[in-house]
Amino acid sequence: MSATARSRSLGGAGRFAYRRQASPLHATRATVGAAYGLALATAALVLSNPLALAGLGVAVVGAGVAAGVGPQLWRALRFTAIPLIVLTVVVNLLVDRNGLTVFARLGDWGPLGQVDLTVEALIYGLVMALRLCIVTLAAALVVCAVDPDELLRALRGVSHRSALTATLATRLVPLLFEDAHRLAEAQRCRPDGGAPGTRGRLTVLRAVVANALERSLDVAAALELRGYGREGGRPTSARRAWSRHDLSFAVAAVAVLLVAVVATGAGLAPFDAYPLVHASLGVAVWAIVGLEISLALLPFLDRRGIEP
Repeated sequence: MSATARSRSLGGAGRFAYRRQASPLHATRATVGAAYGLALATAALVLSNPLALAGLGVAVVGAGVAAGVGPQLWRALRFTAIPLIVLTVVVNLLVDRNGLTVFARLGDWGPLGQVDLTVEALIYGLVMALRLCIVTLAAALVVCAVDPDELLRALRGVSHRSALTATLATRLVPLLFEDAHRLAEAQRCRPDGGAPGTRGRLTVLRAVVANALERSLDVAAALELRGYGREGGRPTSARRAWSRHDLSFAVAAVAVLLVAVVATGAGLAPFDAYPLVHASLGVAVWAIVGLEISLALLPFLDRRGIEP
């Protein structure tokens, strides 16, 4: 079953799965699309200025909307934003002692010592949460807009066994989600409603794990019969000429990452949280924001040859 058909058949489990759409990113080869998403995520890890990070976030969201996967990115953000913000902010507030602007003194917490909450620790935690949210959105963009089967075929020449393992994982994990959903529905349809609360969830988990082990044995037996595991040469793949979409997204990936590295290395977008917060919001930072958004979204303007 192809990745597209698989994503349609899985219903709720396929929300974040790849589905072929009429967009320049979907028309790009899988390796370039993955490199584009990786460049956006790496740029978020390189930059530290909140305004520059916000511009990069706009670029990632704009790329998702232009690729037709905006709803999937919104679901990813909705499920991950609050936990990321809470964890990074709370942990940084309780652990960090470098800020000077104290807004709450919570006393002695034993192993943690004297806990003083500072504005600087709060702001740094928020910036880290923004950075992690952008990385999450970039990863969701790759998952939804890059064909996993094509990507694994491209990596097959590097490590045949690793590519096979990744292929099996991408195909079997959604099936396990589907099994869990069906088991939970069947449990709710019982006259007594099934085991309530944690006990019911553990029952479903036990059944899913047992089913996964049975499937793993079946898959291993089938692969052994087909000769997998025997020593042999690396498989060859047909060469595919680079299209203008491949070139434009490859150039965009390099350019976005280069802007982030140069901006950070040259100090054009400074940000210091300690001992007092200092973040530049000058013309140079706004220029970096404009470059990030423009470079990331320019490849989507060329829609020649895109099949609906």
